[in-house]
Amino acid sequence: MQAVIHGFFLAFGLILPLGVQNVFVFSQGATQPSKFRALPAVLTAAICDTLLILLAVFGLSMIVYQFEWLRITLLIGGIVFLVYMGKVLWTSSATAVKQDEALPAKKQILFALSVSLLNPHAILDTVGVIGTSALNYIGTDKILFTATCIIVSWLWFVGLMIAGATLKKFDTSGKVMYIFNKCSAIFIWCTAIYLLIGLL
Repeated sequence: MQAVIHGFFLAFGLILPLGVQNVFVFSQGATQPSKFRALPAVLTAAICDTLLILLAVFGLSMIVYQFEWLRITLLIGGIVFLVYMGKVLWTSSATAVKQDEALPAKKQILFALSVSLLNPHAILDTVGVIGTSALNYIGTDKILFTATCIIVSWLWFVGLMIAGATLKKFDTSGKVMYIFNKCSAIFIWCTAIYLLIGLL
């Protein structure tokens, strides 16, 4: 039971902060004609998180820490990506938020892959924290810990999709999502600056 409780609070604490991945899943829930049309984004993000969690638990993520050039490359790529995503969110108009961001399934999948796997926090922080915590468990407890982290991730992304779809019913003008995107862009740029300072 301790492994389940630990996995729940750890995974929830790591996935809760506002980030590019969360913003994208939420926005697709808010802009798609129906919440089920946002499932490609939800499933892709959840599968990517599942893969990262499994890699962390089995220790493969430590490869990143063993090669300094790989860590630096990931950070630089992540910073560039975050700056670009912040620009996309900042320049979106209220009309665009309302009408033009309902991406087709293929673009949802490609975009969700990029925001999940090019996110340096997911690779350097989330994976590292979960991987380190998993070392405290063996056998059944490790399985329960890992399964709990994965379940929390899936439930979170489904919840974001539903929250976005619910907002859409009250935000017919797209103004709330417009403000949300502005705030998200600022947060994402701050994250990029934080990573850059750490890199320097």
